[in-house]
This record gives sequence, structure tokens and C-alpha cells, in this order.
Amino acid sequence: MSSMSVPPQESGKEFLGTEPIGKLLLNLAVPTVVAQLINMLYNIVDRIYIGHMPENGQAALTGLGVCMPLILLVSAFAALIANGGAPRASIYMGKGDNESAERTLGNCFVTQIIISVVLTAVLLIFNERFLIWFGASEQTIGYATDYMNIYAIGTVFVQLTLGMNAFITAQGFATTGMLSVLIGAVANIVLDPLFIYAFGMGVQGAALATIISQAASCAWVLIFLFGKKTFLKIRPKFFRLQAGIILPSLALGFFTFVMQASESIILICFNSSLQTYGGDIAVGAMTVLSSVMQFAMLPLQGLGQGAQPIISYNYGAKNAGRVKRAFRLLLTVSLCYSCLLWALVMILPQAFVMMFNTNEELVSYSVPALRVYLGALFLFGIQMACQMTFTSMGNAAASVTVAVVRKFVLLIPLIYIMPALYTAERATAVFMAEPIADTVAVIFTAVLFFFQFRRFLNKLGGEKCGEQSAKNSNQVKNG
Repeated sequence: MSSMSVPPQESGKEFLGTEPIGKLLLNLAVPTVVAQLINMLYNIVDRIYIGHMPENGQAALTGLGVCMPLILLVSAFAALIANGGAPRASIYMGKGDNESAERTLGNCFVTQIIISVVLTAVLLIFNERFLIWFGASEQTIGYATDYMNIYAIGTVFVQLTLGMNAFITAQGFATTGMLSVLIGAVANIVLDPLFIYAFGMGVQGAALATIISQAASCAWVLIFLFGKKTFLKIRPKFFRLQAGIILPSLALGFFTFVMQASESIILICFNSSLQTYGGDIAVGAMTVLSSVMQFAMLPLQGLGQGAQPIISYNYGAKNAGRVKRAFRLLLTVSLCYSCLLWALVMILPQAFVMMFNTNEELVSYSVPALRVYLGALFLFGIQMACQMTFTSMGNAAASVTVAVVRKFVLLIPLIYIMPALYTAERATAVFMAEPIADTVAVIFTAVLFFFQFRRFLNKLGGEKCGEQSAKNSNQVKNG
């Protein structure tokens, strides 16, 4: 298995504390961004193939869109482990405590299996009831249940692939992490048309292709983490759950869990509101819009994941200067990307919409809605850079606060308030809730980050000075 090349003069993971920040971010972020772009294809390829099915493509696409809250919820539970355990493992590595890092990995592995079993049972028993609550109509519920009944069986593969792959990237093996996603994405792209069209399985074929592809990725991830090339290995002796290990990991990962789980709740709110004001075509448009949103979110998450080992390691090593430089570079690159994508969406919205469906009615409805929905996209670079840095430094409280404010305090109320204020076009008013909430949330996040980041760096410098004074004192005593 390939991995990021480690300088020969560096032993193990110490290169995270010595290599130039720009070179490190390039080496780590390029594979993680590529992995997220591949992951984006993984997530949207089903929608692309299903949306272009002859005769029933639009109804099937809308049915799949109703499934998205459940799919996002499964991913959110994986993120609970990945974004909580992996940064803590990196921090332990920075402190030179590899045993605690491996204990964290082992506890997270067992917890993820437990979560997978529970989620599988819940999805198989209750998915039809959930889908009706989420906005499925008589015309789309059949497509939605056909997909979810099969997708639920592969929950364990989704959980372990997404959750454990973060521990590979956190060690600096960014290329290996990218290949984990690439294996599944390529398999899904190949199997989707085979099962959907050649075997005539429709949406069931798309779901089957997805779980087979996730199983292949899962096998790759586990072979690596049980193997000899990893710094941190999954060891059975660390499978016994310890509150002091797993609870802080869950607390840190709770930020990302809230972010992704709230995306599920928000999509439910959007779908139900749009079904009221615009019917199936508005829900179908929302499927397209949320898919295009992934062009922004996933690459920005990849940049943040590339920076995470650098920030976490150097935070654990009490190197405030490298932490600050890594954040500044992450912010600059993230903001440039979000501004570029915003410009493309504003100039070429039809190109993005027609990736998923060419139905004239759906396209004409979705194009203006896309411009409204992603009106504040250019600000996402600030939001994601600050959020990922909070998580990388172990600041769970600030991470959760930012997530709650953007989603629950702002966006969900606005989904229902805006149609009451803008009665001329209520469905458009629903879409307007997103850019308004995003703008206010970015301002809040930037102000909070300014004060929290400075406080953490000052504290870091004070701790390092204290350790140095103690070391000098001991040298004098021993002298």
C-alpha cells in the first residue's frame, strides 16, 4: 500500500512537527481533497444514473432525494467517531504517547461496530415510516423504500470505511486514505450502470452497487489498520471500552455529528416545506441543489482533513507558531476555492443542474433556485477552516456551539419563517433561508474563532514556557 513519503531523516510521525507547513499541507491535502472529490462522485453517481433513467427518472430521483436524510444520518454517526477519535489520536502521537493513541483507535473501532448494528436494525424496521415523514409522496415512496431496504444492509461497511479511514489520514498516510475511497468509488461507478440498466434493477441496483463498493473500501481500510505499515494498529487488547478514552472522543466528534445529523434534519425540513409549497418538483429540485452543495462541502472538508494532522500534532507538541501558520494557509486555500466555485455556480447553473436530470420542467425550476440557495457559497471557506481548526485543537465546546447556531438557531427557523415573510413565491422563500443563515453564521463563527484561537495559542505558549522553566530548574538541581 502506498502512503505519503516520509523524509528519511525523520523517524515515524515526527515529520508533522518539522517539515515546512506549505509542503506538508500540499502532501496531505491533495490526497484528502482528491479522496473527497472521489467521495463526491461516490455520493452523487447514484443520483446521476437514476436521474437519467428513461420514463421514470424524475420520480426515482425525487424518491432517492427523500432517502438522503437517512443516508446523511448514517454518515453522521461515522463522523462522530472519525472526527472525535482521529484528532485525539494525533494529539497523543504529538505527545509521544502511542499507547493512548492505539487505545483510542481500538475503543473507536468497537464503538463503531456497536453503532452499526443498532442503525441497521432501526433502518430495516422503520425506514418506510421515516420516509413518509421526510416528504415521500405516493408517487415516490416505492422508489425510496426499494433503495433503503438494500442500503440498510451495508450500514456496517459505510460506518467502518468512513470512521476508520480517518485514523489512516490522521497518521499522515493521506494517499492510502485516498485509495480507500477510490476503490469504492470506481467499483460504484462501474457497478451502477450494470445493475441499474443491464440487469434492470433500477433504484435497487443502485443501492446494491453502493453496498458492494463500500464493502470493498472497508476491506482495504481494515487490512491496512491491522497490518504492519501503519504507526497505529487495531489491537484486540484495546477493545475493552474505557470511559476516559471513548467519552472525550465522542465529545469532540459530537461537533461533526451535530453538523451532519443536522444536515439530515434540515433536509427533512426543506423537503416537507417544499412538498407543501411546490410539490414533487420542488423536492426533486432540492435533491439537485443538495447534490451541488457537495461540490463545496466535500473538497473543503478534504482540505480541513489534510490540515488536521498538522494542527493536532503541533498543538499536542505545544508548537504555537506552526499551528498558527497551518491555520492561515488552510483559511487562504479554503476561501479561494469557495469563491471560485461560487462564481462557477452563478455563471453556469444550468450545467450543474443538467448533470442530474435533463427534464425541461425540472431544469427550468432548479436553475434559479440554485442561484438563490448557494448565494452565500463564497463564505464557506471561512466557516469550514474555522470549524476544522476548532476540532483539530480539541475544542469541542466551540465546535458544537458553531454547529448549533448555524443549523438550529438560524436555518431551521428560517425555513418556516421566510415563506411567511415572502408570500409572493413561498417555495423560493424556503430556498432563501440557506444563504441568509450562512451569512449570519459565518460572522458569528469568525468572531468566536478570533477570541478562542488567540486564547488557545496564548495558553499553549504559557504551558511551553512553564515546562521549559521546570526543565531548567531540574538541570540546575542536577548540576
